Amino acid sequence: MRAGRFGDAWSVSDCVLAQVIPHDCNRPRHAQAVWTGEPLAGRRVLVRCYHGLGDTIQFVRFVPVLRRAAAEVTLWVQPALLPLVARVNRVDRVEPLTDGIPLTPHDIDIEVMELAHALRVESCEVSSSVPYIRPVGPCPSDVLSMLDGCSSTLRVGLVWRGGDWDRARNISPAALAPLAEIPNVRLFSFQPDSRHEAERIGAIDLGYLNVVEIASVLPHMDLVISVDTMLAHLAGAMARPTWTLLPARCDWRWMNQGSRTPWYPTMRLFRQRKADSWTSVAEDVRRELSRAASDPRMFRAS
Repeated sequence: MRAGRFGDAWSVSDCVLAQVIPHDCNRPRHAQAVWTGEPLAGRRVLVRCYHGLGDTIQFVRFVPVLRRAAAEVTLWVQPALLPLVARVNRVDRVEPLTDGIPLTPHDIDIEVMELAHALRVESCEVSSSVPYIRPVGPCPSDVLSMLDGCSSTLRVGLVWRGGDWDRARNISPAALAPLAEIPNVRLFSFQPDSRHEAERIGAIDLGYLNVVEIASVLPHMDLVISVDTMLAHLAGAMARPTWTLLPARCDWRWMNQGSRTPWYPTMRLFRQRKADSWTSVAEDVRRELSRAASDPRMFRAS
């Protein structure tokens, strides 16, 4: 997967699937049996979404392809994402994820991150559906008022910290503070529960918004700059201009090198040159943002 050889990866996954345990609903959710390679055609398929919000957003793109073969598709999904993924093309129904078992009748279940394998997706196919996430409602009026007041500047959304499970993804907000000094740039923080940090780096705090509200705000952002976390996936899935900041030992989905990703055509990747050092990344972002700020229409035209 890191090398972009998806077909080879599926062959490896076939070997893993051969060892999958029989289905047992008394097992904890993470240990319940998943799709084991049998045909999906004509069946009612339950897609289980129990990893991170970003994982669900990234892989739900394959539901329309799945639905062309299946009789019905239900997403058993994190409650925070219900309104957004319910609008993904060809989703028949959604059910909020719980610690128990799903209520919706189904013939087979599969984890959302296994869809690419089940459908034998090639790397050249992953971007064909973008955008596939769209806002549910209008931008909140108070946020829209703030954005309208910054219409002559480059409006940039920020997230500098992801989940605690991989802190190597996180960049210090202080490293991004120089971005606020660039003429013609206005920063907006989508970092949850970080109002004081946002203020210290000169950003307007929007970290109180939920995922559905964030999706309604992103069309009004000219650019999103984020570490490898949910906001990067959401902006990419909505085809918004996105700069994603990556550690040297990044996740497999971003591959080994390059500034572009087949997953999101409007995304640009900024990689650490040295492990655990964000200095060069911060410098590269500041330099490129300074160039972009000279003409905000560059992003708005896209």
